[in-house]
Amino acid sequence: MNFLLTQTIIYLLAAVIAVPIASRLGLGSVLGYLVAGIFIGPLFGLVGSETEDIQHFAEFGVVMMLFLIGLELTPRTLWDMRRKIIGLGGIQVAGTTAAIAGILIWFDFDLSTAIAIGMIFALSSTAIVLQTLTEKALMQSNGGRSAFAVLLTQDIAVIPMLAVLPFLAVPLGADLLTQHSDPSHGGHAATLLGGLPPWLSGFVVICIFGFIITAGIFLTRPVFKFIHYARLREMYTALALLIVIGIAVLMQSIGISPALGTFLAGVVLANSEFRHELHSDIEPFKGLLLGLFFITVGAGIDFGVLIAEPAIILGLTFALILIKAAILFILSLVFRIRGQSRWLFTLSLAQAGEFGFVLIAFSTQQSVIHGATGDRLLLIVALSMLITPLLFLIYEALARRLPDAPMAADDTFDITTQAPVIIAGIGRFGQIVNRLVRNSGVKTVLIGHDFNTLQVMRRFGFKGYFGDPMRSEVLAAAGIDQARVLVAALDDPAKKQLLCDLRDANIQICILSHAHLTAITFLSFTMLGQTISCARHSIAAYGQVVMFLKTQGSQSLRPPKQRKHFSNMTAKRCEP
Repeated sequence: MNFLLTQTIIYLLAAVIAVPIASRLGLGSVLGYLVAGIFIGPLFGLVGSETEDIQHFAEFGVVMMLFLIGLELTPRTLWDMRRKIIGLGGIQVAGTTAAIAGILIWFDFDLSTAIAIGMIFALSSTAIVLQTLTEKALMQSNGGRSAFAVLLTQDIAVIPMLAVLPFLAVPLGADLLTQHSDPSHGGHAATLLGGLPPWLSGFVVICIFGFIITAGIFLTRPVFKFIHYARLREMYTALALLIVIGIAVLMQSIGISPALGTFLAGVVLANSEFRHELHSDIEPFKGLLLGLFFITVGAGIDFGVLIAEPAIILGLTFALILIKAAILFILSLVFRIRGQSRWLFTLSLAQAGEFGFVLIAFSTQQSVIHGATGDRLLLIVALSMLITPLLFLIYEALARRLPDAPMAADDTFDITTQAPVIIAGIGRFGQIVNRLVRNSGVKTVLIGHDFNTLQVMRRFGFKGYFGDPMRSEVLAAAGIDQARVLVAALDDPAKKQLLCDLRDANIQICILSHAHLTAITFLSFTMLGQTISCARHSIAAYGQVVMFLKTQGSQSLRPPKQRKHFSNMTAKRCEP
């Protein structure tokens, strides 16, 4: 017990020290976790052989990440981005995999290993690139949007990659079900499907996927309604974990990657009103487990290889960056990405990514890649990620000399599922403001924790999301960092706490609120009076929202620091 607690303190202390420093230096949290692992592992030897066991447990963070990615990808979003995802992103993943695999085969690598390494190096760092693009306000540029589409394609491509890797380990003509009967490859799967004929096994898999889709569509609301009446915050977290873990275990039991099942469940639930609640409940577990996974990766890096072969490792790292940059540059020519955006697209995606660590670990477990090769690949991926800030500095130097090309009409897809206006609260005031603002053509995100009101709104065609708007995680999932207006349609105590939290977090956003209804004396206690005053406040709030959006324009979803307004519409006290 003491040993477990001691190891926990070491991992947490390393993360708490290294990650904030890396973030302040603009290196990103992923590199911070890797550096933390390097310090407690190869440098100081504070952790030992137990790192491998912890890594297997922490890999579940990847499953949670893919579930959250699925939650963000509604079918409509995927359709709107089809050209970028299928065309630009698909060609990048397939082309890079084929190019690197072809080069490795020319150097006498076997086909399975070459394909696996090609898939690993085809991915870029989603965490580092998106964070850097956001910090430098480059996300809305043509190059930023194109990079986002490719990163999204790569995140989706991880799922079939995880499904394909076990087959690369199977010799040609071998029995696939026998291969999966090894406990290290999910031995429980063979006990369920091993005795079935292939056609029946396929039918069972299809039925299980159909059950997941059907349950996500028809059972989500009844289950959340049942949980809602318990009035316990932790029950929502328990239900979110039950969904993810249950689907992962179900997928593993039939020999399919758990990531594929959880991603499918996320897509099914993306249109649900519980999307933001699920996101806010899973996000902390995902972040901690992924951080723990990256720490174990850093702790397991063999720097003896770098010391023994510095020229080879550094040469292969720069060769990887040059090959990927060349492919990306050619794609920018084909898809007519011009000016500064071309170089932003080319340089921002030229590194390897954090999912490469996942694929390397999985390939090593499946015996597709052997130990010495895996150690070299880990070093190459980590070094290429460390070079990423330098690539952005090169872009900034080039951008000063090049004009940016105007954005094409087909590049105007919405890169997020958030909206410029967030309405916190689904009482009468929030509902009326929501209807008025949406009727003016402005998208909104409506959040509230009254389950019955949400159900009534859905019957009338108004979409809202279940969640407590007082929780910072729910507001973050709804896109508070990118939104431009927040309408605080809450009771006075809750509203005051919300405004204080936003002030403490230094959230730069226009906040519109209303005074307490009882401030109007001659209509304080009548339903008619509350309705009239609510309508008056709602119309005033609607006017302020529309005027603010018209005044600020539509250049950016994130307001600059000087655009911080706190408006409180207090009704004039009427004398009887």
